[in-house]
Amino acid sequence: MVVQHNMQAANASRMLGITTNAQSKSTEKLSSGFRINRAADDAAGLSISEKMRKQIRGLDQASTNASDGISAVQTAEGALTEVHSMLQRMNELAVQAANGTNSEDDRSSIQDEIRQLTTEIDRVAETTKFNETYLLKGDFGTKTQVIKAHDAGLDGTLTQNTTKATFTIKALAMGDTVTIGGTKYTIGVAGASTATMINNGLAILGATSLTNGSVVKIDGKSFTIADNTNVNTSELNKDEFIKFASNGSTIEYNGKSVTLFNDMGQYGPTTGTTGVTENGVDSKNTTVITQAKAYELMANELRAASSIGADAVIAGLTVKIGTTDIIKEGALESTIAQNSNKLPSEITTANDKVQFIIQKGTAVVQNDLSFNLHVGSDADMTNKISVNIESMSATALGIQGLNVSDATGKAATYAIDSIADALTKVSAQRSSLGAIQNRLEHSIANLDNVVENTDAAESRIRDTDMADEMVTYSKNNILAQAGQSMLAQANQATQGVLSLLQ
Repeated sequence: MVVQHNMQAANASRMLGITTNAQSKSTEKLSSGFRINRAADDAAGLSISEKMRKQIRGLDQASTNASDGISAVQTAEGALTEVHSMLQRMNELAVQAANGTNSEDDRSSIQDEIRQLTTEIDRVAETTKFNETYLLKGDFGTKTQVIKAHDAGLDGTLTQNTTKATFTIKALAMGDTVTIGGTKYTIGVAGASTATMINNGLAILGATSLTNGSVVKIDGKSFTIADNTNVNTSELNKDEFIKFASNGSTIEYNGKSVTLFNDMGQYGPTTGTTGVTENGVDSKNTTVITQAKAYELMANELRAASSIGADAVIAGLTVKIGTTDIIKEGALESTIAQNSNKLPSEITTANDKVQFIIQKGTAVVQNDLSFNLHVGSDADMTNKISVNIESMSATALGIQGLNVSDATGKAATYAIDSIADALTKVSAQRSSLGAIQNRLEHSIANLDNVVENTDAAESRIRDTDMADEMVTYSKNNILAQAGQSMLAQANQATQGVLSLLQ
């Protein structure tokens, strides 16, 4: 028997210490709810858990970022809803002003409302903001915006590229009719003499081989082709047209009609250069014009219609027949005379198309507003959703200086196209914002789903399984009590030595 080394008590004490330490850890886990309270609890698990926590918190903020982005987009889109409404009203007013029943005073009153609406569009663009960021007036700096060209209601095909537009029509010939700016014009029949003009007119009408019994109208009076001319019976020998038709006459045959120029010397071809000294307009009938004059009038209408919304009236407009310029940079070329008075038979493959090449107008506007929404927890640039909003000012929409108060209503007619372009631009911007909003809503749903699943994974690593840990705690509690009892018993075992010392 020994006293110095009570191994039973030492063993019981060591085991009680182990149990007490385990019991302390269980108590800590049960009271905190975490399985890992310090790195020593699970070094690898702590590292994984902290990475997950970083991702979870980053994704939570990304979801908030996306929600803020939706709010900004909805603010801009809501303002554009009102811009849309104002443009629709402006379109209604322009259509009203284009009607011929309105006086100039009426159009002036309509113009007053259009001016107010234009100013309000500018005000909305200048003042709409979210969190001190102006959404609709663009960003710092300016850019040059190209204004879309328009066909001015002319019958042809308009094609557009970045800086130019080409309007193509079928070449006009003597006898054709064409509507320009709401006025119906006739391409007059020219010739070196009255007889030549009459023959040209008959050729255009397909009446060069008239037979007896055919009916021809001259200046509204019907004549029947016969062997002999008889005024009383309205019979006419086909070789004696010149007795009843003269300069300025209108000849009708088989449902078609042609009008002769009044001044044959002015319009008739002579030697290589046909003089158009009166700008190609008949001196007694302003609706009778030459082909070249028609092209000039069409060029003017195209220029006027395509200049709306531009900083300056379009100057660069060239008219080509085949490869020949007849109007260049807005001025008549010397070659215009050679293309002024063509019979239908003279319109060949080489000159059957006329091209109006328009140098598009421009306007200086603010740069687009661009900002990125960060919708991820990492620095990856694919986590950014870019939002671009164009300037929505009247200038950027191409309706600056919109005027419908002219005497004829043509300006209002052309304004309709410009307003339609503005409506298209606002619609495109609203569509873009709506698409971004839908994308952000999907992003938020995905982010929330990832957060939920990552949270669940982090919970499995970090959180205490209370039921399992309670079993461990109960076990350690019992072991602690047993250890204390055994330690007491071991301490009593050495007291037997005292009986030997009596």
